[in-house]
Amino acid sequence: MTLTASQAPTTTAAPAVEARNVHVRLGASHILRGVDLRVERGEVVALLGANGSGKSTLVRTLVGVLPASEGDVRLLGSPLRAPRGGRRAGAGQVAWDKIGYVPQRVSAGGGVPSTAEEVVASGLLHAHRLWLPRGWRDVARAALDLVGLADRADHPTHLLSGGQQQRVLIARALVRKPELLVLDEPVAGVDRPSQEAFAATMSSLVAEGLTVLVVLHELGELAPLVTRAVVLRHGRVVHDGAPPRPHGAHDAVGHDHVHPHEPAPTDDHGLADGPFPGREARS
Repeated sequence: MTLTASQAPTTTAAPAVEARNVHVRLGASHILRGVDLRVERGEVVALLGANGSGKSTLVRTLVGVLPASEGDVRLLGSPLRAPRGGRRAGAGQVAWDKIGYVPQRVSAGGGVPSTAEEVVASGLLHAHRLWLPRGWRDVARAALDLVGLADRADHPTHLLSGGQQQRVLIARALVRKPELLVLDEPVAGVDRPSQEAFAATMSSLVAEGLTVLVVLHELGELAPLVTRAVVLRHGRVVHDGAPPRPHGAHDAVGHDHVHPHEPAPTDDHGLADGPFPGREARS
């Protein structure tokens, strides 16, 4: 399948992601140092950088898993933290059902015996609806079909390959038909067929207007889709613009391609991912 890069549409809608002067301190470590990030609706933005540059910390902060020490984050036009005194239902709150998040590689079943269909259906639950809606099986299977796993719906997740489990997690993020999809290294360590299937799925969804922020070590199969690259180094943005050229080339900011994996003074601490605010814990 030939992939075509998405062009960010001209729109008056609020950005899908807007982060200003975001700092994250964990103990004595200053992980993020004044990060600014803006993702417009319809963009596919790759977040790149060496190990320990703060990529995972940033996406976890953007989706509310980690608190920002300083700075502000808005998703789909709403502040991540509701303003004080905003007690009216929905006032100043992020619409989490419009946001899909796939954390860094974890087991799809979370240690609980479950089928692929059941894991995907768990994405339909949230703090205000702790039961599955009517027709949930059809919705879950449709999401699995998007990632090429409709024929694995009844399979126990622990018997699926690592790549297939990752695609189940992506289907769980897609089951709500989100407007914004945030992915943390979705193809790290998975086989080539799974990478190709993921790229094909993203191509179709981006063509329908999905906004994507994805952490990658290398663009790989997603390269034709990426409209912009944001490069982190030591917790700071050092490049925001055209995706990098092939390995060994130098870009406009004068640094090598962003995958040398050189040691960094801070790391992402391997923190466990948690649920979105007001959302269920992962299955």
